[in-house]
Amino acid sequence: MPLDSTPDNPWAPFEDHLAFKWAQYHYVKLQSSEDQIYEGLDLWLACIIKSKSNGDVPWTYSDIPWTSADDLYIDSIQAGNAPWKTYKFRYAEPKPTGVIPQWMEEEYELNTRDLLVVIKLQLATSEFNGHFNMTPCQEFGPDGECMWSNLMLGHWAFKEVDEIAKDHRTHGAMLVPVIAGSDKTTVSVATGHQEYHLVYTSIGNISNTAHCAHGSGVIPIAFLPIPKASKRQRKKSTFQKFCQQLYHKCLKVVFLPLKPYMNTLKVVKCPNQQFCHAIFSIGPYIADYPEQVWLSGIVSNWCPKCDAKPGSLDQPGSHRRSHEKTDHFVQRLDPGILWDNFGIRSDIVPFTHSFPRANIHKLLAPDLLHQLIKGMFKDHLVEWVGDYLILMHGSTAVLGIIEDIDHCCASVSWLHRFPDGRDYNQWTGNDSKALMKVYLAAIAGYVPSAMVQCIAAFMEAVYVARRNAISTTALQCFHDCVDNFLELQDIFIAAGVRVSISLPRQHALFHYYLSIQLFGSPNGLCSSITESKHIKAIKELWRRSSRYNALNQMLCTIVRSEKMAALRQIFDGQGMLAGTTLLYIAGVVQKEKGLLSNADNILVDEEDEDDGGPVDGTPSNALLDVKLAS
Repeated sequence: MPLDSTPDNPWAPFEDHLAFKWAQYHYVKLQSSEDQIYEGLDLWLACIIKSKSNGDVPWTYSDIPWTSADDLYIDSIQAGNAPWKTYKFRYAEPKPTGVIPQWMEEEYELNTRDLLVVIKLQLATSEFNGHFNMTPCQEFGPDGECMWSNLMLGHWAFKEVDEIAKDHRTHGAMLVPVIAGSDKTTVSVATGHQEYHLVYTSIGNISNTAHCAHGSGVIPIAFLPIPKASKRQRKKSTFQKFCQQLYHKCLKVVFLPLKPYMNTLKVVKCPNQQFCHAIFSIGPYIADYPEQVWLSGIVSNWCPKCDAKPGSLDQPGSHRRSHEKTDHFVQRLDPGILWDNFGIRSDIVPFTHSFPRANIHKLLAPDLLHQLIKGMFKDHLVEWVGDYLILMHGSTAVLGIIEDIDHCCASVSWLHRFPDGRDYNQWTGNDSKALMKVYLAAIAGYVPSAMVQCIAAFMEAVYVARRNAISTTALQCFHDCVDNFLELQDIFIAAGVRVSISLPRQHALFHYYLSIQLFGSPNGLCSSITESKHIKAIKELWRRSSRYNALNQMLCTIVRSEKMAALRQIFDGQGMLAGTTLLYIAGVVQKEKGLLSNADNILVDEEDEDDGGPVDGTPSNALLDVKLAS
């Protein structure tokens, strides 16, 4: 079907090219405050007054498009419009007699958008054309090996399509997997410990590199409430139960708009601007381990995917979890037995229990950043090496050895060094990935060779898992490296550093082999994607706000920014932003004077003009090759 017809004013709701670019420059690029916008308008009008001072034509306020910051017309933009809604919740269980805890009296707000509207906007985004899979498919390398990269190349997508095809009413429909991810972030510790719990969403039809690129591939969909209580109240089971039940209730509300169309056809527009029938499914969920515990409704230190016991997570014989198994156990066993023997919380029902073909235990995505890079490598292996050095040399002498390790790397431009040590507070995922590059060479000679080999085997497995596309041979190499690592890790027990090794983040390695075949490369389903979005979705917006009632201001800014981005994409797709604003206006003026028959003749592209290109810092082929880390 054709694109929407062009209105009388192609720049609507803006007056012209200049008005749009001025609003884009101040609101999006400079992120100007209201006072700064007023100052800009004042300077603009002053220039007009000065230019007309020697002429016969008097100046008026209509010589500039707006007289105030409220007149920028951004709220009138219809493209990319996905407004926020607020749902309020209260504690509904019987309250204790006497003094009632404050958290039981509080009202909690869920701020969310209509997920169906957001997904339809993502599906219609033309920038994804060429990076969009309408059907599951298989990819093979030059040597004929099967390759796993994007979600639609994994076994999970094929199984979903097979289930959908069993119903003749939905046979042949396009599968739209809805990827979600949630994470907490703190914006200010000094001013009241302000933190937010965001939920992001994306569509699984686009490539992994499109998820990682700067754009609308991953966008915020909800702000979950965070109940506050005193330290004493936080330890009580009643408060913990309420928090987790509220968490799942909110997620259920977020995904509810999609539920009718998980079994019924929905007409949607695709990136190629064609329409087709679609069926939605809840796809992989991106979360770190603490969030996975909440999502799966299990006891902490248990595995959210299988029933392996905390003291022996890596022992064979465990079985996969499912909603059906959990329901069976809950109906027949005492809550205490469920807690102790199966790691199941009988008072928590995962939100996916209410949706077709959704099993949260299966849908939890492998998390490279928090499970392997930050978790297993930095928080475990690096700490164990430090503990070993303390055991061997004492807490005083070891400081000199650690300093030597930190200083051992040569100063070269492409290599991240740690000349001042690694004990600073703001340690990031990029720091951990940089440390992996130099760590083996740094510790060689200070620790037993078996310890170096153990860490080397782990790193090799991580580097394979971080590839954008993983072949059958690479997947087998990953499996062999994991087996080698598990055999060599006993060196830490033999050295007296550990009594035993049974850790949830390390145990997650067991599930990567199958997860890669199900969902493709973990590189496109990593929590580093959602964490990187915090900067644009939260931290920059927090700095733009007045800090008072900041969330409402931030939600408004998100909607306006997305509207401007959507409108810019439309203008750019129609070639309306080619060239500079000066050349465009000059062409319009000359056309009006009859000096040119066609103003398009003056719209020339300049190599150093990037107004029509991607966001600053993103190369034009960002969707083609984006790596988790260099």
